[in-house]
Amino acid sequence: MSTFLIDVPKEQAAEASTFWAAALNATPESEPGEPQYTDLKGALPGFVLAVQAVDDEPRYHLDIETDDVAAEVARLAGLGAVEVASWQGCHTMRVPGGQLLCVIPMHSAPEEFAERATTWS
Repeated sequence: MSTFLIDVPKEQAAEASTFWAAALNATPESEPGEPQYTDLKGALPGFVLAVQAVDDEPRYHLDIETDDVAAEVARLAGLGAVEVASWQGCHTMRVPGGQLLCVIPMHSAPEEFAERATTWS
């Protein structure tokens, strides 16, 4: 697991980012080239916590980072998840219980990824 996202409707994203940054004593930072995300730096050490502006209802979702997206999507599908969308190499899946998760390509520093990665047999 790499990322916890607080999804909010686009028109509420700025207000939500300000709220969560203050509530969690975090520093809000926008990612260059990804204006839909506001990272909440320092809120969740060792992980990314961010507010994401979406064209949907408010919710929370998790990202699973992997060095083999296709294999992880197949593994999770075998456990009962269903793919509902894909975009720019990321795959959104609905898991049993109805929650969403995204399978994303590796974006952590290689040493951090190696430290936290799980190898499935």
